[in-house]
Amino acid sequence: MGWTPDALPNLGGKTYAITGGNSGLGLEAAKILAAHGGRVVITARSEAKGKGALEAVRAAVPSAEVDFVTLDLSEPDSVKAGAAALTEACPTLHAVINNAGVMQPPETRTSEGFELQLATNHIGHFRLNAALFPLLQASSGRIAVVSSIAHKFGTIDFDDLMSEKSYSPVGAYSQSKLANILYAFELQRRLKERGSAVTAVPCHPGYSATNLQSAGVGMDGGSVMFRWLYRVTNAVMAQSATHGAYPLVLAAADPDVESGAYYGPTRFGDARGPVGKSAIADVAKDEAGARRLWDLTEKLAGPFFA
Repeated sequence: MGWTPDALPNLGGKTYAITGGNSGLGLEAAKILAAHGGRVVITARSEAKGKGALEAVRAAVPSAEVDFVTLDLSEPDSVKAGAAALTEACPTLHAVINNAGVMQPPETRTSEGFELQLATNHIGHFRLNAALFPLLQASSGRIAVVSSIAHKFGTIDFDDLMSEKSYSPVGAYSQSKLANILYAFELQRRLKERGSAVTAVPCHPGYSATNLQSAGVGMDGGSVMFRWLYRVTNAVMAQSATHGAYPLVLAAADPDVESGAYYGPTRFGDARGPVGKSAIADVAKDEAGARRLWDLTEKLAGPFFA
């Protein structure tokens, strides 16, 4: 059967922040956490989307305690302002779910010149987690890092990290998802070395039907092909967003999470099925590569530990 939210205790008195909580996996995770008594703070890039998410959570869970903060992970000023708003909104914070992401857009650069997928999926979350770390430390909290099956196909191109020499939407996405899991494991090693009670837990949703596949891509020819392909595969192969959210909730809130585990679906190539400890590609076990990525990320984003 695998893990389900029925395993959760009452989460009353605990607060959870979810990036990209306005739709898909983040919204479903918010509903599950709220249904078990947790307070949820959703982030999204626009106020309209955030307000819509609040209404959706309250419609599903009338007793929900849920709030919203504007946050664009691709822009440093927005991350700084969003982290400050989250800190003000959350006297205590028990977990942050690094869920927001973009997938396979046309080549796009941020104001810093970073490739959009790496900037959003990895660097922005690194910055946010660093800013929220004092809150998490005070509550012995968790950082749930959402990776993907795509990490198995990724490589970290240290010679062209921002895809300036050559850009592939699929390659850049896979790189960002490998960066997520490498970062989670390296963060956990560093937390342990520091004697911190904070835990970093990587997870993934398998292949779940969300709007990521369509919202992430633009209208150039290649992206139109992706949109058509995902429309077909979502209908035929994907599990529901609700089931896809289970690993996120497990990583953030289950009291029996194990350090060093990677949680997600466990069948059909980890695309769907019962939730438990999922397969970790050998490339994600590269501790030297993880240290190198950490050091480079700190040069780009600033130190994690103040």
